[in-house]
Amino acid sequence: MNGSKMTSRTTTEMQIAREEGKSKTDWERIRQNSLKGIEPAYDEESPDATMALRSTIEKRRAGRPAGSGTKEQVAIRLDKEVLTAFRAEGPGWQTRVNAALREWLETHSRT
Repeated sequence: MNGSKMTSRTTTEMQIAREEGKSKTDWERIRQNSLKGIEPAYDEESPDATMALRSTIEKRRAGRPAGSGTKEQVAIRLDKEVLTAFRAEGPGWQTRVNAALREWLETHSRT
């Protein structure tokens, strides 16, 4: 250490300070650097903490991206043969069921 003042805060305290605009971190610069692929500088005063933090930060959450919000999740009972036929075509069978229902709707519309 070089005699600098260290302050300890909980994650909650840091979040509150950020929400109240009391954070001294230039978040916009960090966002811009992140978008450009620029990694933060190595922290010489606490290299272990820097490495531990980098190993736990999630750059992107695992899993599928959030849906578009135009679809609604439902539970529906279908004949076994219908499901077997759609699933036999491989991944994306639910999308194909949706397309088949949409096609039926277009041919049977009341307008």
